[in-house]
Amino acid sequence: MNIYIAITNQIGPAIARLAKAELTLAAKELNHTIVNVVTDAAVVVLIGQGTISDTTLNGKKVYTVMDIDQLFANPKQILIDTENKAEIYTVNTDVSSSDTIINKDTKRIVAVTACPTGVAHTFMAAEAIEEEAKKRGWWCKVETRGSVGVGNELTAEEIAAADIVIVACDIEVDLSKFAGKLMYRTKTGPALKKTAQEFDRAFAEAKIYQPESTVKTTQTSKEKKGIYQHLLTGISYMLPMVVAGGLIKALSFALGHFENLPQMVKVTVDNIEVTKEVMVNTLVGEAHLAQIGSIAFILMVPLLAGYIAYSIADRPGLVPGLVGGFLAAEIGAGFLGGIIAGYFAGYVALLLTRYIKLPQSMSSLKPILIVPLMATLIVGLGMQLVFGEPIAFLMKALNEWLKVMQHSTSVVILGAILGAMMCTDMGGPLNKAAYATGVGLIAEQQYAPMAAIMAAGMVPPLAMTIATIIASKKFNKTEQQSGRAAFVLGLCFISEGAIPFAARDPLRVIPSCIIGGAITGGLALLWETTLRTPHGGIFALLIPGVVDHPVKYLLAIAIGSLIGGIIYAMIKKPESQQEIALAEKMAS
Repeated sequence: MNIYIAITNQIGPAIARLAKAELTLAAKELNHTIVNVVTDAAVVVLIGQGTISDTTLNGKKVYTVMDIDQLFANPKQILIDTENKAEIYTVNTDVSSSDTIINKDTKRIVAVTACPTGVAHTFMAAEAIEEEAKKRGWWCKVETRGSVGVGNELTAEEIAAADIVIVACDIEVDLSKFAGKLMYRTKTGPALKKTAQEFDRAFAEAKIYQPESTVKTTQTSKEKKGIYQHLLTGISYMLPMVVAGGLIKALSFALGHFENLPQMVKVTVDNIEVTKEVMVNTLVGEAHLAQIGSIAFILMVPLLAGYIAYSIADRPGLVPGLVGGFLAAEIGAGFLGGIIAGYFAGYVALLLTRYIKLPQSMSSLKPILIVPLMATLIVGLGMQLVFGEPIAFLMKALNEWLKVMQHSTSVVILGAILGAMMCTDMGGPLNKAAYATGVGLIAEQQYAPMAAIMAAGMVPPLAMTIATIIASKKFNKTEQQSGRAAFVLGLCFISEGAIPFAARDPLRVIPSCIIGGAITGGLALLWETTLRTPHGGIFALLIPGVVDHPVKYLLAIAIGSLIGGIIYAMIKKPESQQEIALAEKMAS
């Protein structure tokens, strides 16, 4: 029997591809054929709760699958029901344009995507938007603001001709070139997972964009969301500097030499602990590379503070943020001081921009002279006289605590917590909170936490790969292919490679990954591994000096991934059991 698969406008492109793959595999087992032209089909499977305007379905026998989870649980039963329960279908030609897959008018859409790291979600969301536009028959071009800069850049002509601008960004980006255009703003998550719904909402909720509107934040809920987004923006700009500085410093040590240098150490004389200067054989980095790496480290905190302030107040916040961050670094307040300085500078600049009123003839002086000058003075004096010293005291205490903990069994608990956070939501708030902590501590030259964080972040995709190998009979062919792809993503430190598995079976996948990640994080710190860069995955090991104790580091990743994969392989229900459970549910 020939079967055609139709998708309504409520199903995103990623889910649609998975659903078609599941039905194609099930059709082969039942000796059916999935066809690409509706006129060649005897019956049609219509997936989703939305509507469809394809008039070629008129008069066809159609079976509608409302519950997408039911399809994934038992695709064979769906095809059996299609053969037995399909009914003659009539397309409603009176549906509104927002409820149809293909609008009568070809619309032109431009979009921008960006995520904090500029690696995974940036490009996955772009692909989802392009696929949805293609499905609707609309013209679309997506500009990506990734870790390597602007990709597929939009031209002035393309922007001018566009009907709407969709901005799917988790961080603050420069949107000045879209001034005056109809704009809808969302995040990469909804754009990736609920693409069709976001398209419909875009035309219903879009508003004319004016650059000044970025400072008009009124609702408390939006401000709470903005606080987190501002931090992610600062981290995204700081991240390349951390990567470059960490790798260059590691390379300087790889090319360095040992020298006897004086150091102050604690020794016991007549049962009394005293501090004295002794000569210690110390590894010294190559001078030129060490200087470059040190300068990069000096600039980390100012960049963090500057772009937090920029995210809050746009350009008027950048200078006071940079100055406040530099003062935080000079005082010893570290990354924590940089975060405080960034928020302080941003909101001071925002308030000055809102409440300083000038004649029209002098208004051009406000963003380039008056606001930066006053905000920089306020932030600078605030850091010097009020905030700097208390935050420096806290940072000193934190550094001392971390140094002491690294030589005690408590370090395992810290590593386990960080590892579990990395694996709980795979790219979500907890994951980003742990990652942001590790990045900030690199700026303080505390490299151990990042070793636990990156190692654990590789566990979820690698564990799914292992599970699909050792329990292959429990996974269909599509899942086995996803497992192979997850292996590469895991090696690259892209935790999102496990999301397809977590989306389908969250109650089993997520606990398995948390256990594996916690074990990896704990072992990484127990074995005193350190990591001098916040990205690169397994490939960071190719640069000498980046990872201390690289064999133990790899072993920690392998053990956690293996345990997580074995746990999931053991607790995952085979398809036959899922079919029984579904049959019992339907019978009841």
